[in-house]
Amino acid sequence: MATRELEQPDVAANLATVNAEIAAAAEAAGRPADSVTLVAVAKIQPAERIRPVLEAGQRIFGENRVQEAEGKWPALKADHPDVRLHLIGPLQSNKTRHAVRLFDVIETVDRPKLARALAQAMDKEERRPDVFIQVNTGEEEQKHGVPPGEADAFIRACIDDFLLPVKGLMCIPPIGEEPSLHFALLREIARRNGLDELSMGMTADYPIAIRFGATVVRVGTAIFGARPSVDQ
Repeated sequence: MATRELEQPDVAANLATVNAEIAAAAEAAGRPADSVTLVAVAKIQPAERIRPVLEAGQRIFGENRVQEAEGKWPALKADHPDVRLHLIGPLQSNKTRHAVRLFDVIETVDRPKLARALAQAMDKEERRPDVFIQVNTGEEEQKHGVPPGEADAFIRACIDDFLLPVKGLMCIPPIGEEPSLHFALLREIARRNGLDELSMGMTADYPIAIRFGATVVRVGTAIFGARPSVDQ
């Protein structure tokens, strides 16, 4: 089994392009460019591909797995202590203490068992990363996230019962469906629950997400290029 070599992209130039497109989309929506936070999605990317993005000034990154992030980021953060990490992949309840130690934002809270475990981990670690509730706007069986019809009650439980620092909502629209419908739904759920932050939009659709109020966009391929693949 061998890793397939890919031509190395100019990640600094790609980052500049993405930032320019974010600024243009925000301006078109009548918003300041700094109302949108770019999370550079570094999952599966090796440290040597992340370093040039750090050197270009990016400080907010997303990872899908706790274990992968634990292997990469302590050394990278030693050189760049102002880095902020977002967990954007599913979190197992038995990994909550590790997640609380490493991440500054956890975007994928979607069930009471996980919310309770996070609350306990935050108390034990004496650290309180921001939390986003993941909503499964497409109600896809294979995806994580609370169903839209259960979102209001779950949000209230996270805030009132588990005392989590809930800042906003996150979604991943179904592939092949019009993303604006899902972004509009997430925006409405956030509005009626008094939440200001919306994490929505990835490489294929982040300008659309900004038009619908995204305050956080999660962009990987447009910055890093295609992820390294493995030949079987």
